[in-house]
Amino acid sequence: MSLVVRDVTKSFGGFRALDAVSFAMDGAAMLGIIGPNGAGKSTLFSVVSGFMAADRGTVALDGRPLDRLGAAARARAGMVRTFQVPREFHHLTVRENLMAAAPGQSGEGLLGLFLRPGRVRAEEEAIGAEADATIAFLRLTAVAGTPAGRLSGGQKKLLELGRALMAKPRLILLDEPFAGVNPVLVAELGERIAALNARGIGFLVIEHDLAALSRLVPRVLVMDRGRVLAEGPPGEVLRDPAVREAYLGGAAA
Repeated sequence: MSLVVRDVTKSFGGFRALDAVSFAMDGAAMLGIIGPNGAGKSTLFSVVSGFMAADRGTVALDGRPLDRLGAAARARAGMVRTFQVPREFHHLTVRENLMAAAPGQSGEGLLGLFLRPGRVRAEEEAIGAEADATIAFLRLTAVAGTPAGRLSGGQKKLLELGRALMAKPRLILLDEPFAGVNPVLVAELGERIAALNARGIGFLVIEHDLAALSRLVPRVLVMDRGRVLAEGPPGEVLRDPAVREAYLGGAAA
């Protein structure tokens, strides 16, 4: 898997949220994105994942330009994202949420439901088995039959990750996966992400919890006012005086 973002620019009226942002990820990499509020991190995620079009610049996955593709088409190409506030179906169970996230189901259309019932049943069985395997991997078996709206913040983040996995991605964009999560589940979520990365899935991660992010990713990209300020190993980047000034408030450690 390779992701190349080149000279991506996005403005809202007279405000330039992204100013010629460029970076690249090779292989099953994990890259963190940090920066103060208003740095452009969320806008960058929206552009890369196809929820928003750039004014200029290109996004390519494995050498394939994605600029004319929306979010659904980019997901089919292997790139999916999560959101800072999970978007689960509150009244569906954990298992039902995962099954609903599986793409391209024949039973979603009336024609397939009535003309190919055997195929629909076989697909549902396969999707159910995949959902069960994902539940076991995420260690959510105890709440598999619980409505998603009753989950804790950390469990919802795990479910959000599971819904992304049902699309069989090669690259997952995680938007503040540790926000609102207790320390025990932060460690659990980090372990699951690392295990998926070991399987060959790449991760692009926005996160404000620098300690948790530094334990997870080998490289971070620092943004400030829509631009890339620095890039490198977390410890090295956070010692950069420009980063300390922009992100940590100058004299802050």
